[in-house]
Amino acid sequence: MLSRWLLARGHEVVVLSRRPVRGDASCILWDGETLGDWRATFEDADAVINLAGRTVNCRYNAANLKQMMDSRVRSAAVVGEAIATCAHPPKVWLQASTATIYAHRFDAANDEATGMLGGEEPDSPPTWRASIEIAKAWEAAALALQTDGTRLVLLRSALTLSPDKGSVFDVLCSLACRGLGGRLGTGRQYVSWVHEDDFCRAVEFLIHEPTLAGPVNICSPNPLPQAEFARHLRKALGVPIGLPAAEWMVEIGTWLKRTESELVLKSRRVVPGRLLAHGFEFDFPDWDRAAADLVRRWRLARLGLSLA
Repeated sequence: MLSRWLLARGHEVVVLSRRPVRGDASCILWDGETLGDWRATFEDADAVINLAGRTVNCRYNAANLKQMMDSRVRSAAVVGEAIATCAHPPKVWLQASTATIYAHRFDAANDEATGMLGGEEPDSPPTWRASIEIAKAWEAAALALQTDGTRLVLLRSALTLSPDKGSVFDVLCSLACRGLGGRLGTGRQYVSWVHEDDFCRAVEFLIHEPTLAGPVNICSPNPLPQAEFARHLRKALGVPIGLPAAEWMVEIGTWLKRTESELVLKSRRVVPGRLLAHGFEFDFPDWDRAAADLVRRWRLARLGLSLA
């Protein structure tokens, strides 16, 4: 998604990946934890963007949590190590993080200045606390290796929605079209989200904004309760009914899908305070308009047509 966006705008893109990737970008294989010849691509680079990390779409058992932690911490550490060896280091290092780092709350939105980091909420499940500890360790690994010549930005990204096959949005649409796009649990939990175009535009903005460093929330300025989020998606799809699912039903459903209920039951009420303060303007600030655009692209993609 991001490499496609950058290439379309004339940027030269080199992708580091554990496996070959499709598309026009140059690809160099790496293991995500060992310093290698790939570090030479960092010399004189305008930006290094590290998005590596095992998917969170899994059960949060001990083995998967360890892989989630190791893949994030080790890749951040080796990227920082590579930057430190550069004679002409990149101007900016954009290091992936996650909006999950913030507390589960309903009373107020979390921005970068006043937001409440999670992990201390009473009665929160151990798996919720584990995901927050991973997020904190992820950021700490990058901060520990920050170099003076390179500006470090921590991308605290919300749910990034694109119409690509197998994406989160693809799954949500498929469920909604089968009548399963209703309220989950109480439906009061906030969903923080960002349209793929605004995510890519925010990344490009951060590359060129020299005064922004440290944590930056990448999300729409208008998070909304899950029940309302689901209603707008159903409207965009033209689906009149979405069956609700009680919390116990969500637990069973996510167990059967080999994923985790934290992904849909935790309230992620996050806003992009620093982006807005620096003049970034969202093309899709509201979910109803974003949902309509994404559904249009999703239907085109299913027909094998252009996503433009």
